[in-house]
Amino acid sequence: MRQYFQCGRFGFDLAAKPLVMGILNVTPDSFSDGGRFQSLEFALSRAEEMVSEGVDLIDIGGESSRPGAPGLALDEELRRVMPVLYALRDLGKPLSIDTYKPEVMREAILAGVDMINDINAFRAPGALEAVAGSDCALCVMHMQSTPQTMQQEPVYGDVVREVTDFLRQRVEAMLAIGIERQRICIDPGFGFGKTVEHNYALLRNIGNMQRELGLPALAGVSRKSMIGAVTGKPVEQRLAGSLAGALAAVAQGARIVRVHDVTETVDALTVWQAATIH
Repeated sequence: MRQYFQCGRFGFDLAAKPLVMGILNVTPDSFSDGGRFQSLEFALSRAEEMVSEGVDLIDIGGESSRPGAPGLALDEELRRVMPVLYALRDLGKPLSIDTYKPEVMREAILAGVDMINDINAFRAPGALEAVAGSDCALCVMHMQSTPQTMQQEPVYGDVVREVTDFLRQRVEAMLAIGIERQRICIDPGFGFGKTVEHNYALLRNIGNMQRELGLPALAGVSRKSMIGAVTGKPVEQRLAGSLAGALAAVAQGARIVRVHDVTETVDALTVWQAATIH
């Protein structure tokens, strides 16, 4: 698998160390941080804090994708995310935008965003065209159904095979219109139309998926219900479980972890690397 990852204004050697992507939700209804960073002032403060904690990328989201979340109007999403994106673009770290709307993608690219993280795998009409001519990194995620219905009754014959095949098809569609492989990473979509058993099967196999597709994998398990299901802990008490999930993903081969708790994850990965590098 290639180790160079093109991320807009930045480039990463993924062989050097796994990357920590910090989550910055500017939503009033996020499942885990309850809209604490909704105002511009608080969003800027949290972003600066994440930089001091050692974050590698910052992922800005204006629309909640928690199970059952209603859709958000385009104008409202732009109102939430664009001021934050403009305010943070000179922070010295790559900025990612978490969106599935082509119109938001276009505006974010004009504003200088470095990565687009799409839970819908760039399937919306015009999404691929919106990103094709940029140099942004692109995260392609698997989701069964939609956030409104995805956790009602997720069913697979072979979840690892079906998710891998879906991601392959989406990557092939991207390559077919000229998007460079070095810009693409894959995400199995933990919690997006999966049972607890599905999630852990994917976590155990994330390295195999990465090797089969020849693309770096991003793992986002932080504070999710798959952590609560095995620990019995509510969302505000899932730090230890989330750290274990991040380390498990990296041990399996994932190259990017998307997390709420940056400083703790950076420390855990630093110690893990010190113990595993020969």
